Amino acid sequence: MATEQELAEFLKSVEKRAFKRSAYHVRDNEAALDIVQDSMMKLAQSYGDRPAAELPMLFQRILTNTTLDWFRRRKSRNALFSNLSDFESAGDDGDFDLLETLESLTDSNGTESAQDATERAQILQAIELEVKLLPARQREAFLMRYWEELDVAETAAAMGCSEGSVKTHCSRAVHALSRALSAKGIKV
Repeated sequence: MATEQELAEFLKSVEKRAFKRSAYHVRDNEAALDIVQDSMMKLAQSYGDRPAAELPMLFQRILTNTTLDWFRRRKSRNALFSNLSDFESAGDDGDFDLLETLESLTDSNGTESAQDATERAQILQAIELEVKLLPARQREAFLMRYWEELDVAETAAAMGCSEGSVKTHCSRAVHALSRALSAKGIKV
């Protein structure tokens, strides 16, 4: 059985990765934050008494289901209503990512030059863009395997597909990313 401390440490360790994964899927930072928060609450309320070793798999499955629920609700809502905010263009501050800013401030030790930081930021932005452009199942498999560092069996269980499908999706995603980034002059 996981203690409250183990549960809290687990949630803290996955919050940033879960947010990025959700943001890649829904392409809306506010919705991604809501999805991650809902997933964390569902894990704590329904599965907080499970062994700590089971938490990563349970959380990945809950996060996937919560994301799918968000898409279903959005589809239903869009069929009935139209938000005025859907027609607004993004402002200058639309690309601001608080989690990345906080992470860079806490991890920065002041040794990176401005040019290196700019180049790194541009490369990361190009990679994020290409990950967003992947087909949904490839993106999901890629993020679970290489971002969440789940093994093939865990990824297959979380995605509800076979291990062979996970391998195929990951392989296609890696090749697509490699081609796209190479075409942009980024060495992979």
